[in-house]
Amino acid sequence: MPQHRMAERAKAPVGRRKFLGYLIAAPTLVVAAELTRQEVFGGPSASAATPIPSAPQPPEVYDLLDALRDSMRPTANLIRIEVNRDGTVSFALPRSDNGQGIITSTQMIIAEEMGLDVDQVRVTLADARPELLLNQITGGSSTTFTTYTPIRVAAALAQMRLLEAASQLLQQDVRTLTARKGLITSTLGKSIPFGDLAGPAASAVDKQVEVTLKPREKFTVIGKPQNKTDVLDIVTGRKQFAADLQIPDALPTVICRAPDLNGTPRKAANLADVRRMPGVTDVEIVSTGVAVRARTFGQAIDAVRALEVSWKDGTVHGEDDESVLKKLKAAELPLAVPAGIVATVDSSFTFWFKSNSSLEPNTAIADVRRDRAEIWGPMKTPITAQNAIAKLLGLPQNAVTVHVVQGGGSFGRKLFFDAALEAAECSKAFGKPVKLMWSRADDSRQGRVHPMCTSRVRATVTKDSVLSFEQRHTSVSTDFTHGLGEAITAAAAKAPLGNLGFAETVFELTQANPYDYGVSTRVLNEVDMRFNTSSMRNVYSPDVTTAREVVTDQLAAKLGADPYEFRRKFARSDRIRGVLDAVAKNGRWGRSMKKGTAQGLGVHHEYKGVTAALVEIDCRPETVNRAIYEGVTGPRVTRVTFAIDAGLVINPRGLEAQMMGGINDGIALILTSSLHLTDGHFVEASWDNYFYTRQWNTPPELNIILVDSGADEPGGAGEAGVAATAAAVANAYARAVGKVPTEFPINHRDPFPFTPKPLVPPIPESPTDGLEHTY
Repeated sequence: MPQHRMAERAKAPVGRRKFLGYLIAAPTLVVAAELTRQEVFGGPSASAATPIPSAPQPPEVYDLLDALRDSMRPTANLIRIEVNRDGTVSFALPRSDNGQGIITSTQMIIAEEMGLDVDQVRVTLADARPELLLNQITGGSSTTFTTYTPIRVAAALAQMRLLEAASQLLQQDVRTLTARKGLITSTLGKSIPFGDLAGPAASAVDKQVEVTLKPREKFTVIGKPQNKTDVLDIVTGRKQFAADLQIPDALPTVICRAPDLNGTPRKAANLADVRRMPGVTDVEIVSTGVAVRARTFGQAIDAVRALEVSWKDGTVHGEDDESVLKKLKAAELPLAVPAGIVATVDSSFTFWFKSNSSLEPNTAIADVRRDRAEIWGPMKTPITAQNAIAKLLGLPQNAVTVHVVQGGGSFGRKLFFDAALEAAECSKAFGKPVKLMWSRADDSRQGRVHPMCTSRVRATVTKDSVLSFEQRHTSVSTDFTHGLGEAITAAAAKAPLGNLGFAETVFELTQANPYDYGVSTRVLNEVDMRFNTSSMRNVYSPDVTTAREVVTDQLAAKLGADPYEFRRKFARSDRIRGVLDAVAKNGRWGRSMKKGTAQGLGVHHEYKGVTAALVEIDCRPETVNRAIYEGVTGPRVTRVTFAIDAGLVINPRGLEAQMMGGINDGIALILTSSLHLTDGHFVEASWDNYFYTRQWNTPPELNIILVDSGADEPGGAGEAGVAATAAAVANAYARAVGKVPTEFPINHRDPFPFTPKPLVPPIPESPTDGLEHTY
């Protein structure tokens, strides 16, 4: 991948500063870190003279990543690295890996600081650890940013202790020793394995030690492309997800759910008959439906389909897309600048509900006994989950063990642990262990969604500048009741107006206009309509950014400027100009395009980084109307050039992979993927009729550029690919068809290209004619 180099920032390198670490009393070497307050990650550079400078925005000074890192500082010293007697190093990462590659990047960080090969570092996922308080949440693309320095400090301390122990055993000055690949070697050629030093380097008491980190110019692991260390297990089927775990007597369990969203059971008429069906061991009414435990999932599904249940209305009974949109529009806050007094550009956008289902079905295992419980699942807030499960079961929190299992995708979905709660409830009701799995229909219709929202924009302009830019974002409320990963903030979010306070905080700490548009304001208003929502990947940013960037194209047109030159002129920092220049140059901005095809740009600033996308789209009839069985085609993005300046890059290959996923998310959000609400339920019932970007709509040409602006610590990456791409696709579409879209995805009002699956029974019948319907 080509790389673009920007000017180094004038800032003291983190690598040579002194940090404090802890030696932990243990029979082998165990170390931990204490993290001191660090500098703000950077700020806006001077902008061009013509634009009217906007006031500093909260995320430019202190953003969500800063808030998360500060909340984790009090327990940073509890993140520990252990040197084993076999020469390897172990670390239990208090985060959740759902495919984003944080296990690999963590291995790289430790290997770098200790002179090891990556495969000599064993990283596992920690069980719920309540003593970590706010330091065990995986969200907001924060993992690497919040753990980078604590992990390095602990690793450097371990390295220092090993060298000191080797110095004593070899009778050599410590300055003559080097560490590489698990060996301490002297200038005389003598060497000692790390494993032989694990005991001598251990400490009998806890004590504080000062340590210096390796300077960036000596890095040999960080910054080098590294395949995910579990990739072979993934492609050979050896990787263990929750559904693969073999917990004794944990039999398959499925829940029969209501046709309405969040409907609850009134009674079941034929429980006795269903209990006698082949393979069925247990059937019980639970809070969310009727649970069936059987020898196989197929037998459990057959039993669910046979149940005759009467249901109470759900939380949004009778509601549909239009009724929800009407309520949102009624809640829109007024714009400050009256229309008609000065020249304005006004636009209003609607973003429909989107599914937050991940590729892995929602799954958890529970073994609940009279005085204790054990839970397995891919949870991103395990401490909150542990507390909620303990309360549900009437047990002390320390009687509930929560094992965090690697997951197959999350995108914010696994911040919630509803499968684990249900599994615990079912296990208690049955008095037996269960392996509970949601069906695809469950997750689409009863699972978490990205909330429907509107975004109104009004910009006032002169002949050569923008005087003001107002954005009013109105949304179905986003559920933040998981808190910051533990019980206190989760309870605060559940309090009256508590969730609104979380939403406003997240919005203010993530949303920043990357342009100098004079008086620039963004205001969020949320309406609680009792939907199951979540912090879906990139949360507010794809919708906010798309609205802003579409209006930015309109502003450029009104001022008679090229969209790229306009953005470059009004950009608030050199970092923004750097990624914009990279995509314009590599993507050949402004090149001649056939009628019905076009280019579009998008820019985004978040997670201590900046991104830009240049998208090319084909909206010609022969492309839009190509036939796919029960699928959607529509416009096709044919080329994407994407640039990211994410600060210090730990694993370039992993960063590129993350951007690929985000790019396909952005394409889906604008062109094809949404849920349709009808009479209190969502119509879509699986991935086959929820149209995420498919292979036939994936861009044949994709170029990802990693821009290096000389930052000394990493920013966030997991969600950074979505917003700029979504905006660029919207702008490319507008230029190709000659009309600005105002609803996303653009196909939401099209007739269904599929036959909706029935609501009763809630789980569709397993296909028996797959060969006739392959794509």
